[in-house]
Amino acid sequence: MLASVTSRPAPLARPDGSPIRALVVDDEANLSELLRMALQNEGWDTRTAASGQEALNVIRDFEPDLMVLDVMMPGLDGMGLLARVRAVGNDAPVLFLTAKDAVEDRIAGISAGADDYVTKPFNLEEVVVRLRGMARRHVAAVADADPRLRVGDLSLDEDAYEVERGGIPIKLTAREFELLRYLMQNPRRVLSKAQILDEVWSYDFGGDGSVVEIYISYLRKKIDTLGDPLIHTVRGVGYTIKAS
Repeated sequence: MLASVTSRPAPLARPDGSPIRALVVDDEANLSELLRMALQNEGWDTRTAASGQEALNVIRDFEPDLMVLDVMMPGLDGMGLLARVRAVGNDAPVLFLTAKDAVEDRIAGISAGADDYVTKPFNLEEVVVRLRGMARRHVAAVADADPRLRVGDLSLDEDAYEVERGGIPIKLTAREFELLRYLMQNPRRVLSKAQILDEVWSYDFGGDGSVVEIYISYLRKKIDTLGDPLIHTVRGVGYTIKAS
């Protein structure tokens, strides 16, 4: 169970570019902390709860993208917690951890709505790999279900040609909209002026990237004045958009 997590691919992120949110629920504090550290190492925002009842409060406020639940806990156990979660329409992926390894126990866990089932003691690296796969599928499903591009509290609807931040509509020119869309299609990725010119303007400016600087400043005046800065300059490289 103490196997270390070795090399891993690029960090996964939510559709808005913010870190994956994971919740670990187990009444064994040492085990919860071990998993929390491993998932934090993945770049995920990870919280823990020591009971099913505590977990309900965390789920309501934190809205995790996936959960790791211990089956056997005093009071509200993992099965009962999952039943309550699914009853309110929460379909976040769930991995059960349990000392029960009988086939009927595995069947009961999957039938209750869990996505995976791992018995204790377990290999930490294997659990992280399983959770990574669950997170990847969940993020893809959420992105497919939502027609809007999102970065933090900023959203862009390509079909309706609408942009808003924190519920406040933002009026953009056609070129500003195209520039913002390109940035939001590549959250947390640093885009050079040449890349932006090729994608947004689609013709050569003779190597003069000043037009990009001008339109980035236009977007900042309309977007970053409504909250924490989202558009960032990476000196000597280019621009990126990411949630704080």
